Amino acid sequence: MKDIHSYWAYLVLAVLVFAVVNAIIGFTQKKQFTDKDLRIGLFALILSHIQLLIGLGWYFMSPWFHILKSDVSAVMKDKTLRLLTVEHPTMMILAIVFITIGWSKHKKKTEDTAKFKTFAIFYGIGLVCILSRIPWSNWI
Repeated sequence: MKDIHSYWAYLVLAVLVFAVVNAIIGFTQKKQFTDKDLRIGLFALILSHIQLLIGLGWYFMSPWFHILKSDVSAVMKDKTLRLLTVEHPTMMILAIVFITIGWSKHKKKTEDTAKFKTFAIFYGIGLVCILSRIPWSNWI
């Protein structure tokens, strides 16, 4: 399960970066919001939600969750354990929340630049949240 979560993360990051860059380009160049742009945003949304489900499955099966249940104070004192048991899951859930909000808000916009701006902001915040709490030493 850990391997699936790790490898799927590459795909999620690639598509999410692509969606953010596409939104920034669309916004700055005042392009028309097409079905292609919609699909890029939707694909990023779907992949990130799948990653969240895989991650939650792995989290509750992982040894870190059992360590957290047994000794919270020891986990909070250890920087690496705290990252894996508290910070990473919390920030990933927040990232998915931002991405989901971005998807929902873009549907209410009528102007093309507003749709691109919404994707750029919310998907961008989600991407920053993800990048800030990836356990790089365990992942690469």
